[in-house]
Amino acid sequence: MSDLATNDYVDRLRQERAEKNDFFGDHPRSPVPAAERDGFDGLRYFEINPGLRFETPLDRFDDPDQITVETTRDGQQRYHDVGVFTVSVDDGPVTLHAFQSPDDESRLWVPFRDATSGTETYPAGRYLDLEAPEDRAGDDWVFDFNRAYNPFCAYADAYECPLVPRDNWLDVAIRAGEKAPP
Repeated sequence: MSDLATNDYVDRLRQERAEKNDFFGDHPRSPVPAAERDGFDGLRYFEINPGLRFETPLDRFDDPDQITVETTRDGQQRYHDVGVFTVSVDDGPVTLHAFQSPDDESRLWVPFRDATSGTETYPAGRYLDLEAPEDRAGDDWVFDFNRAYNPFCAYADAYECPLVPRDNWLDVAIRAGEKAPP
């Protein structure tokens, strides 16, 4: 990425983060409980790291398995395990499964836990959502850990969130995206 492209990329992410902070602090549908919004000072993030943004293919499975994912409120949700992304983090390969809801085939859900989970980041893990065509670069997907976010259940018990399937528990630290809630 050229310096100009990197600057544009960083500026765009900063703008997205500012908009998300506005939503979390002011919007009636914010996951931050209404009684806590006055004291909300914004989400905490790792520094933007352009080296954790990848343009990579999804290695699709010929016959995706349907899996059941447990939730934070002892429920279950069903997804199709459609393929894997393989990227390099800290000079080693990282493989993450991508899932689709049976009701939405235009969107990929890539949840993960990593070595920061429970210390620097939300213990249950973080999510990436990839949607076509916004997150496409030709035939590849734009896979950006800087956009990793905490599920709404990280902010309030009223939300039920799917837990990260064990295939996406990583040994490596992903220091990008949202940190643990304040």
